[in-house]
Amino acid sequence: MTRAHAHPASEAVGIQGTTLARTLPSDLHDQVVAGLDEAAHAWLEQALGEAAARPRTNGPISVWELRLAEAGRRCGPEYADAVRVLILDAARADPDALSRVYAQGTAAERRAVLYALPHLVPGPEALPLVEDALRTNDTRLLAAAVGPYAARRLPAHAWRHAVLKCLFTGVPLVEVAGLDHRARADTELARMLHDYAAERTAAGRPVPEDLRRVLALTGPTPTPPADPGTRGLDGKES
Repeated sequence: MTRAHAHPASEAVGIQGTTLARTLPSDLHDQVVAGLDEAAHAWLEQALGEAAARPRTNGPISVWELRLAEAGRRCGPEYADAVRVLILDAARADPDALSRVYAQGTAAERRAVLYALPHLVPGPEALPLVEDALRTNDTRLLAAAVGPYAARRLPAHAWRHAVLKCLFTGVPLVEVAGLDHRARADTELARMLHDYAAERTAAGRPVPEDLRRVLALTGPTPTPPADPGTRGLDGKES
């Protein structure tokens, strides 16, 4: 059975993950519209218009904030995150509004706030939201937190710990924006990675391949111990 709000050919793909934080809103809009049916498209344009106008409220909550909660039902789950980012961008949500949505929203709405940060907040004002997300164990929230905004604004110590948190929780490091640039020649990150690899090896656990890849970026550093009974980083049997 096909969804009511998306073209069948677009169902399995959608627009999700950190692509939302790395795609210009105008391009994101075009990609979303291409996958919506007429009714969902009409709803989206109305929601964006309301967000851009921003005069109407429902009590203390703006109408566009209510639309964030409707995005999945109106446009389908495969486009819901993207639609929420577009609404936030159309509303020109400032750090106060983003903080309110993040504090009061669902996990999906929090993700959208994090994805929208590089489009809406040029300065460090939204760092508390990133720091809060990095304290969770929700892997989708963690992945959203380590996007382009964190790459630009998260201090070095916190950024290094975010990389380790991704390794610990299984978030693929491809989600970490700016990884190649920020990890380059970072000897402190290399030390932390080596220590983490040693801890896992001592506990009889495998060293993640992502760790090995990032360690290579940090420059010359001692090789993490190989997993017991497996091939080491040099390819030889341990």
